[in-house]
Amino acid sequence: RAKVYRKLNHIPSYWGTAVNVQSMVFGNMGNDCATGVVFTRNPSNGSNDIYGEYLINAQGEDVVAGTRTPQYITKKAKMESKVKEASMEECMPKVYFELFKILKKLEKHYKDMQDVEFTVENKKLWMLQTRSGKRTAKSAIKIAADMVKEKLISKKEAILRIDPNSLDSLLHPTLDENSLINVIAHGLPASPGAASGRVVFTSEEAERLTALMQDTILVRVETSPEDIQGMHAAKG
Repeated sequence: RAKVYRKLNHIPSYWGTAVNVQSMVFGNMGNDCATGVVFTRNPSNGSNDIYGEYLINAQGEDVVAGTRTPQYITKKAKMESKVKEASMEECMPKVYFELFKILKKLEKHYKDMQDVEFTVENKKLWMLQTRSGKRTAKSAIKIAADMVKEKLISKKEAILRIDPNSLDSLLHPTLDENSLINVIAHGLPASPGAASGRVVFTSEEAERLTALMQDTILVRVETSPEDIQGMHAAKG
């Protein structure tokens, strides 16, 4: 995975791979334990709402492995998605409000949208790591503009934060919002704009057809780290 990631992002192989070493806390010791990932703002549209997912009685790998469907952090996100599973705000209100306060503190300190991993062990919240969160080009512009309005950063800092190359994704083809579309399936998009191609269900098939100059759309129940090459090969 590290080799493929370096190749896709033009990172020299001699830089090696960074590793975090930390003592463990356990989110899988019962129903008063949990683990999750949360952004201090929505990485898709840039709205100033915390956005993330968590799993009760689980370790971090369970959230990304796709073996169980994560639940939403906030009640608002749960209601917007029209799902029945309780949000963290409803299940663990005390832990949720503690997490909420810490997220606001982290964003104020780093002056950027944060991507945070956390674990709850026997009702106690543990913060595992934070980093500047990845975001779409559209949300990057909104977040930067909002942070100027909130006086978190200057206009100069806001402009420097926008990667000129990312603006390309704002120019991708999109579906006309006024057109009538016959929807046959819903999913979480992993690429900007609209794409067309043959639906494939494995990364290997996406790579094979791309090598034959055929456009593909990779459809998975849940993506896993091993799908990185297929995601790169597919149009959407």
